[in-house]
Amino acid sequence: MRAVTFDSIQASSCQIAHALPDKKEKKHTKKTQQQSAGSSTTNLLNLGSNLCGTMTWEHLERGSSPVDWCEGNYLVSPDIAEFVNTVSNVLFLLGPPFLIYLFKDYGRFIQPAIHLIWVLLIVVGLSSAYFHATLSLLGQLLDELTILWVFMATLSLFCPRRHFPRIFKRSRKRFCLSMTIFSIVATALSFCHPAINAFALMFLAIPATYLLYKELKIVQDERVYRLGVRNTTILIVAIVCWINDRMFCDAWSSMNFPYLHGFWHILIFISAYPACVLFAYFFVNDERPESRPTLKYWPRNDFELGIPYVSINYDKKFDDAI
Repeated sequence: MRAVTFDSIQASSCQIAHALPDKKEKKHTKKTQQQSAGSSTTNLLNLGSNLCGTMTWEHLERGSSPVDWCEGNYLVSPDIAEFVNTVSNVLFLLGPPFLIYLFKDYGRFIQPAIHLIWVLLIVVGLSSAYFHATLSLLGQLLDELTILWVFMATLSLFCPRRHFPRIFKRSRKRFCLSMTIFSIVATALSFCHPAINAFALMFLAIPATYLLYKELKIVQDERVYRLGVRNTTILIVAIVCWINDRMFCDAWSSMNFPYLHGFWHILIFISAYPACVLFAYFFVNDERPESRPTLKYWPRNDFELGIPYVSINYDKKFDDAI
């Protein structure tokens, strides 16, 4: 491991802060990055060989990640690499505390672990903000791995038992344990080879999307169905923003709008938390229908563009018997 002193770290940080590229240099840099986009996975794998087994100061430094989005770096603040991509994570910090309040009865009577999902969404926002502010490899790993753990927690806690693979024999304890082990292994391997996390995310995201589709096909509550349709539509728009920012940076930069990744952050939160709400509804409706779950909206229940949450009518705490 290369010896790193405090002075060398400080000097490196000062060089980054003061040697900021102008807009013309930034556009040239982005163009070069787009031409070499196909080598990003290779760069990640090469970095993995150095990362595996140890985390050096190099991986904490600004700009150590091979991933750089379309927005110009250090154009607004000398301390924040991608300003819009950083502050656009604000919904991940403001939304979950309010969701904890709206789901207080659900957490008290049905499943207390629902609040773990909201806390993990806060961690996603903090990790993403840290990554885009520094463009460090550690920030990239934290950003991607926290998303993996949100998928894991949501599926483990709220996937209806009838969708469990037969090997688990409808035991949520076994299912949760297996999902946790998978996430721990994927996290460890991602620190060795960061590109592995993309495959782990697909391994969970594809089944989650399929389960959402299956449940929406049989749900009888029209409000729940409409929320699922809106959620899917917003998700598609978010993915389009992500692809455009990544693949067509030159075109958007020529229009002076290299901020689609910031819109991805906003739209993916607007899509992600309702998906968690839907899974929470499917769970209690499937396993505790006597609690009479109802999808409601804040601040007005007749305004379906408000904040969705699950209301229950059950005065006995649910023992999940996992």
